[in-house]
Amino acid sequence: MPITTVHLLRHGEVHNPAGVLYGRLEGYRLSERGQAMAERVAAHLAGSGPSGAEKRDVVHVVASPLQRAQETAAPIAAAFGLEVATDPRLIEAENRFEGLTFGVGDGSLRRPSHWRHLYNPFLPSWGEPYRVQVARMLAAVAAARDAAEGHEAVVVSHQLPIWVTRSALEGRRLWHDPRKRECTVASLTSVHYDGDRFTGITYSEPAADLLPDAPIIPGA
Repeated sequence: MPITTVHLLRHGEVHNPAGVLYGRLEGYRLSERGQAMAERVAAHLAGSGPSGAEKRDVVHVVASPLQRAQETAAPIAAAFGLEVATDPRLIEAENRFEGLTFGVGDGSLRRPSHWRHLYNPFLPSWGEPYRVQVARMLAAVAAARDAAEGHEAVVVSHQLPIWVTRSALEGRRLWHDPRKRECTVASLTSVHYDGDRFTGITYSEPAADLLPDAPIIPGA
């Protein structure tokens, strides 16, 4: 059976000076550091980066329709002479708090009108259900696997959809502590298949040295 790898890549750092939960909002581009992260991942996959990794066998690049994902995918596609495909199933999770700062003391959580959205963290009640995210992501991953059969695909998406997809594949519960997600900006969650049989996941951070010291606003 053909061995195929689908790399789930979280986009690079986003220009977000207001510190809002941008979610699916339009107009959120990569920061300068985010652009450098995208270039670093492209070099890593192409075997020309500082990591010394061998060139990967990437034959398909597909991204979420959001600007930050498209910008992250572009240098990777260019490195392999490919076009960036777009799959709306890779989009960020829907969230009722889009456009707001998110916190208890200084954000949207201090408003009683928002509390009704917080009744069920296991769903979650404030956004797109985890199971719905997993279903659309697995369908997109399967499509990328088929497009790259016997080779490798790069799929650019967002932190929460990537994390719950990994949790589902590894047999873990979908609700979780967001602070414990292993999915930094510009990280690769690589899903391995033998034919259409899932065989495992590896995780790497090719742009780790470019990560900021301060935490990045989650939900990207």
